[in-house]
Amino acid sequence: MSSTWFRRIKKGISTETKEKKEAPDGLWHKCPECRTTITQTALKENLYLCPNCNFHNRINAEEYFDILFDNGQFEELFGNIAPKDNLKFVDVKPYEARLKSAQKTTGLLDAMTVGVGDIDGKPLVIACMNFNFIGGSMGSVVGEKIARGIDYSIKHKLPFMIISKSGGARMMESAFSLMQMAKTSAKLTQLANAKLPYISLMTDPTTGGVTASFAMLGDINIAEPNALIGFAGPRIIKETIKKDLPAGFQRSEFLVEKGFLDYVVNRKDLKRKLSDAIEWFIG
Repeated sequence: MSSTWFRRIKKGISTETKEKKEAPDGLWHKCPECRTTITQTALKENLYLCPNCNFHNRINAEEYFDILFDNGQFEELFGNIAPKDNLKFVDVKPYEARLKSAQKTTGLLDAMTVGVGDIDGKPLVIACMNFNFIGGSMGSVVGEKIARGIDYSIKHKLPFMIISKSGGARMMESAFSLMQMAKTSAKLTQLANAKLPYISLMTDPTTGGVTASFAMLGDINIAEPNALIGFAGPRIIKETIKKDLPAGFQRSEFLVEKGFLDYVVNRKDLKRKLSDAIEWFIG
């Protein structure tokens, strides 16, 4: 009798590693809220909303323009404006290196894209922030594109819209970035004097100097569901005041209740709502 009285027997199908097929990168998307997994194609068809919990995934100008403009057709404005490292700023690495890296990764020159096109046949100029470019931070190019977009709207008598998604002012440009708060606010006054509407859409996140300037100055201030909107983040506020914050603090629904927003709009309803808003103002 063999001394080996017990032996494990491997059952089932064994596949050698070299025969296994890996799923291509970027094929699947897992919802950060409810962990539901769907294909990237299905996600795009659902306007980048989770089909299970309606979580609004972050998207950038390319996706918003495709959703909002009729047939995805628009003309990009001021696409050749690029940032400069006037201060020769260096932290962990030089600002110039950060810019080159972001430009290579995103295919964008900076964090703002401006386009003009039709929404249900009604012309609209949209300035949309790109969070994938250094956190959608507001530097001198962002402010300049907003200013030129407003000038274009005034010249052609068109309504103007900004889609905000930003971590705030770009610290690598120091005072130059902070100056954009005053610059954009002053340009919006010119738009108001021309009796042209300004629609502000705040998406997740809209924070810092962006919230403290153009994001909150709309004739209509709207937001996507559950977007984080505020100046300082909730953690900083809690540590400063030494008190617990209310449930949903700084989220879209909370701000509607407090009168900071006019309404919250689902991305699937956004185009129709914008068309209605333009009709109210322009007729």
